[in-house]
Amino acid sequence: MRYAHRALAPLALFILACTAWCGEDISVVARDKDGQGMLCQSQGKTLLFLAGSPQQMGAAHGRLLAARIGKTVSLYFYLVGGAYSVAKDTWFITHLEEIEKRCAPFVPERFVAECDALAEASGLPVKTLRLTNLIPEQFHCSGVAVRGKAAKDGQVLHARVLDYMTEIGLQKQALLAVFMPEGRNAWANVSYCGFVGSVTAMNDKGLAIGEMGGAGQGDWDGTPMTYLVRDIAERASCVDEAVEAFKTAKRTCEYYYVLSDKSGNLAALRCTAGEVLVLKPGQQHELLPPVPEDTVFISGGDRAKELSKRLQQGHGKIGLPEMMELVKRPVAMQSNLHTAIFAPATLDLWFADAGRRSPACDQPYAHINLREMVEFYKKNITPPPPPR
Repeated sequence: MRYAHRALAPLALFILACTAWCGEDISVVARDKDGQGMLCQSQGKTLLFLAGSPQQMGAAHGRLLAARIGKTVSLYFYLVGGAYSVAKDTWFITHLEEIEKRCAPFVPERFVAECDALAEASGLPVKTLRLTNLIPEQFHCSGVAVRGKAAKDGQVLHARVLDYMTEIGLQKQALLAVFMPEGRNAWANVSYCGFVGSVTAMNDKGLAIGEMGGAGQGDWDGTPMTYLVRDIAERASCVDEAVEAFKTAKRTCEYYYVLSDKSGNLAALRCTAGEVLVLKPGQQHELLPPVPEDTVFISGGDRAKELSKRLQQGHGKIGLPEMMELVKRPVAMQSNLHTAIFAPATLDLWFADAGRRSPACDQPYAHINLREMVEFYKKNITPPPPPR
């Protein structure tokens, strides 16, 4: 009986994830006074909606989440910065200022404007918010996408595992943000209060992106990775367009990406300041263990070997519950901060955040549909008239 219960657990999780979200389950917590944003709660998660110009979105973000943005800065800027200064025997702020100086010519102006408006609205120093958003990510992560013969129903499923700093409590500032910028793609960002860039994104054209960190520290003469991911999410509509955008961008350090889109196209990328390597589904590479047909993945060390083994064992049978199981430890690390699973064809997104002492992969998933989220915002940004 004990083993039957274990076998049914993934199915129960699947049913819960697929049925958990609908418009009626969202509660509106606050609306921005200028009508450019809305703060909501659903399934125990914070949902942030932002729309309009960069300045309008930044200001709404700052007004709606001022206290929590301050906590993010305390955790991520001052706490991590202090530890870095002691460990490296050099001032963290000086290090970030050097990065800012070298990246500045390559940062889209709209992101600077949004970050500055966010800082001013939340009552924090502009310089501090700019530097917080430029902290170089040192992620030891995994990403995997399957389609066709690898998937249970042939449709794309794309998982992104973020392993990073759960010990400082950054998960307490987690949110799911939906950006609706003027003249650009709407997109969902699995993120944290006060951040402008992205490492985990899906847009309304059905393009999904997940990032993994590499080496190359010091190659800062380019667009910071988090801003590059956001820029591509807002401009590209498919994997091919995203790959071309990565190739033509002025890049910084070594980063890896897994991309997927609603047409079924998949790609894994290794990007450095000097080159972009593109791996197609099933394509083998000497630095990776065997890659099954109709799959792409990026991971490292024993985690990559375990991921490859699980993909081979589950080939042709991978649906949502199987993907949730596939990316659990040891594919995810104990520091698993968040895990996201995309279904680009339907614009569904499942995401989980780390608990106080447990990795995200062991936590319940929340579920949203990006198309329905955008519609919910449009219908609810104006408060209903008071009863007569």
